[in-house]
Amino acid sequence: MSPILVRPVREQLEHDRVIRLLQAKYKRKFEVAINPGNEQTMPVGNGPSPWFPDLVLQSTERSRKLLGVVEVETAESVNNLEAMSQWAALSKQRAAFHLYVPTSSIDTARRLCADLDIPVAELWAYQAIGDQIRFALVQRTQASEPEPRQRPAEPAVRPAAPAERPAAAGRAATPRRAPTGSRTRPARRTAASASTRRKPAVKAKPSARRPTAGKVSARKTASRSSKRR
Repeated sequence: MSPILVRPVREQLEHDRVIRLLQAKYKRKFEVAINPGNEQTMPVGNGPSPWFPDLVLQSTERSRKLLGVVEVETAESVNNLEAMSQWAALSKQRAAFHLYVPTSSIDTARRLCADLDIPVAELWAYQAIGDQIRFALVQRTQASEPEPRQRPAEPAVRPAAPAERPAAAGRAATPRRAPTGSRTRPARRTAASASTRRKPAVKAKPSARRPTAGKVSARKTASRSSKRR
């Protein structure tokens, strides 16, 4: 409850009802403590006069680190005096400041935050429709939730220069020269060279010549004439 304003009973009941609905909403991610009505259960801030916001959001770890404070306003509490004292003090805490106002007071809340330079992590509007209360997000800044730590970026591997790649390919394509004074191995004989370098053919021995038919007949006549004599 605001120490400056005393709300009517009807508005105070609606105010405390919104606080309990928000407690169930934020309980999924945070350890939530509330200060409804005249209760002063969980203070925030250092000094002789701490503040008691409507909701205090803490970490679920053992450290119970303060992560956010939530303030719920009604139509009458959205004014310059409330903004200068309570909103400005809660926004200076080392936690996100969430502000809930009725739908009809959105423009007034925006103007007050801009004129007084009050950083609001999340600005919400709520409206009672019968027995239900509906919430609508109006504004959210980037620093509304703590960001996880990022690992340092690894140095990128520098690719090879494009001019060096053709040279490397050319070097690989050129054959290596044999060192001077070294013996080179003779090339293997191919089938064509083997065929050209065949052994000379062996000449056949001359065979005895057979006498021709004329000579045979002359010899026969000579032998006959010698017999007659």
